Amino acid sequence: MHTLQSVNKIRRVKKKRRRLIFVLAAIFLLIFLIGKLTSSPEEKVVANEHIIQSDILPAKETEPVEESTGKVVYLTFDDGPTALTDQFLDALKEHDIQATFFMQGVYLQKTDLQASVNRATEEGHYVGAHSMTHDYKRLYDDGLFVSEMNDTLSLIQDITGTNPKLVRPPYGSVPGLKNQQIRDQIDDAEIKIWDWTIDSQDWIFKDNPNQIVETIKLQTKRDTEVILMHETQQTLQALPDIIAFYKQQGYEFRVYNDVDHFHLNFYNDKRL
Repeated sequence: MHTLQSVNKIRRVKKKRRRLIFVLAAIFLLIFLIGKLTSSPEEKVVANEHIIQSDILPAKETEPVEESTGKVVYLTFDDGPTALTDQFLDALKEHDIQATFFMQGVYLQKTDLQASVNRATEEGHYVGAHSMTHDYKRLYDDGLFVSEMNDTLSLIQDITGTNPKLVRPPYGSVPGLKNQQIRDQIDDAEIKIWDWTIDSQDWIFKDNPNQIVETIKLQTKRDTEVILMHETQQTLQALPDIIAFYKQQGYEFRVYNDVDHFHLNFYNDKRL
């Protein structure tokens, strides 16, 4: 039978153990909260974007159907026009390469950027549409994809005098165009869509142009490649090395042409 003294001793030991467990739990909680509070807004945005991309990447596989001999690469740039558009055009002109641009209506409406758009078509580049708003809910949930693309294509025609039919769905056709009704509307409107074969992920690698180049190299495996890029500073810095790589690999650079359209969408919908 325990004496009163031994009972008190046991109680003190148990009390110390409870205190130790409480202190350790508090320390772990504090470390977790500090990590949450000190992460930058940019890191949170990139993390969210990565989650979205990871959710849909497995379905984003398609093979371009193009009648071609030899190896061909299409450089494509989204989200223009921007203050960098002329610098992209300068870099491409230096190498005598024409590219394909997918531009947003909200930026096309800015009169100070329209000269760059006109210059792009005058120098042989293709300017297609990337919607008016780039708003997922409006385009896909509310079913305004065709309406926004038609408005954007009309803006391009007003600015450049060209009559493009090619568009790139914001965020890619997967998962936005899973609705068969929207794809039917696209076909009825005689609009064509292009996704990509290589995602440069240039929006992730801010201040790291070398990583953009390496990411593109790792994905290069087809005779016809269509590279998704954006009008960002890091992409502009990476562009000369990207061009050099494809020249070394024996690729011919081409620009999209409505007459020679080939389907390239993640649903492999041959109408589009």
